[in-house]
Amino acid sequence: MEPIHDLTIKAVFFDVDGTLISFKTNSIPDSTQNAIRKLRAKGIKVIVATGRSINSLEHIKHIDFDGFITFNGGYCMSAEGEIMFKEAIDPSDIRNLIMYSRKHPLSYSLMYEDKVEINDATPELVGMYAHINLPVPPVHDKNHIDTDHVLQANIFLGPDDEKSFMEKVMPNSVSSRWTPLFADVNPGSISKQTGIEYFCRHFGIDLSETMSFGDGGNDISMLKCTKIGIAMGNANDRVKEIADYITEDVDHHGIEKALLYFGIF
Repeated sequence: MEPIHDLTIKAVFFDVDGTLISFKTNSIPDSTQNAIRKLRAKGIKVIVATGRSINSLEHIKHIDFDGFITFNGGYCMSAEGEIMFKEAIDPSDIRNLIMYSRKHPLSYSLMYEDKVEINDATPELVGMYAHINLPVPPVHDKNHIDTDHVLQANIFLGPDDEKSFMEKVMPNSVSSRWTPLFADVNPGSISKQTGIEYFCRHFGIDLSETMSFGDGGNDISMLKCTKIGIAMGNANDRVKEIADYITEDVDHHGIEKALLYFGIF
């Protein structure tokens, strides 16, 4: 895609893992931190859009953001800490998930506003939390599981089994993934696009004035709905196929290079 010379951008949305944060260093490159400061200095809103919970963002809290889209759009919070939007998964889907796991080998995690719980500390689940540099959550009490307030679930099954599982076990929810290891599960009407549209209304910004960066399957709705959707060089092929532009990977200053390419600063 050629640069758009009359492009006006008022908000930029960033995925976290593999986009802002390098999987190699578990940190945000200096070039990205400098780019975010330049955006905000120009009055451009900078908003996080992640599948992480609101309580697992401590490693980016040293950077000033204008808002947080978490749980893949199911929980939006202002920079001042005001909860702007929240939607839980249909409780019947969570009950189905629990019953299914008691009859079939399946690891999962349940993510709430204030905690995360897992059903079993399997090697694959422990490995996933190590991959995203987070402590392994506690195993929940199988006799006292809160099924009414789950904002997101992670289900550890392969891509080939995902569609059938969702149709049979969690039909009121939607799945997306950024790794072959597991899928994120969210309320059926929710995606990162939901959060983007909410923040655009909040700030009075049109979608034609937005840009986004992502690398995983759960970023596809975000990249498609913003005016310019940018895939990181480390993005999977499906993300690259729908992106307006493909930049370098997170470890080679991809965000800064794309913003310079489009003349944003």
